[in-house]
Amino acid sequence: MNRSQIRPLPEIRVEVRGEVPGDAAEYARTKVLAALGKVGEPVLGTRVKLSQAAGASVRHPAHAQVNVDVNGRPVRARVTADTMPEAIDLLRDRLAGRLSRVRRRGHHGGGPRPGSHIGQGRPVVRRRAHGPARMTPAQAVRRMEDLGYGFHLFTDAVSGVDSVVYRGAGGGHRLARARGDVSAPAPSGLPPAVPPAVPPAVPLGVSGIPAPRMGVEQAVWRLETTGLPFVFFVDTATERGALLHRRRDGLYGLVAPAE
Repeated sequence: MNRSQIRPLPEIRVEVRGEVPGDAAEYARTKVLAALGKVGEPVLGTRVKLSQAAGASVRHPAHAQVNVDVNGRPVRARVTADTMPEAIDLLRDRLAGRLSRVRRRGHHGGGPRPGSHIGQGRPVVRRRAHGPARMTPAQAVRRMEDLGYGFHLFTDAVSGVDSVVYRGAGGGHRLARARGDVSAPAPSGLPPAVPPAVPPAVPLGVSGIPAPRMGVEQAVWRLETTGLPFVFFVDTATERGALLHRRRDGLYGLVAPAE
């Protein structure tokens, strides 16, 4: 093998939350790197998330997730287990299986063409957001953390605007709304908005960009092409905020407001 054929090892970012054992991050890097070893295309980015829930009563408290960018195609795997080493081993196996499918698709002409219906045959599972119909951003953050999610769709109790809280790239929490200006008149179908009377009770970075309006099929296309963990949008069929994400079983989850 000449020098031009040697690819550098992909960088693997590992984030940990909760009571994760100290050697788990390096163990995860080793296992994920082994799964990436047979990928014949450039790996543009790899991020691993490890979290360990506290309490003996929690079932499968160890969570492991990996997001890989294979030459522009997102590959994601997520597992739960009783212990973190077991979760990491399961994650390696699941990632290897999904990378194998990516390789097989690549041998038959590569990924989807721009404008094609990406993920068209994958079912979309619809559900309502967990919790009360309306809550404050602080309550939404607490519910998100209690559920162990990276995002939570809710309707703001003060402004009446469909919104989402999520973990930002820097580790803090962020807030995005279906409308960037909550004092503006609401589109047809959305509750009327009033400006928040007080700032959020938890530190939040607030996005001033309103959620894009699109249909579910377009949201699926955006989720697949960007590799984002979720897509927050205003569903043109309902004129309400909606959140599309990948479920642990590989299907798409479409979350609508609780009310």
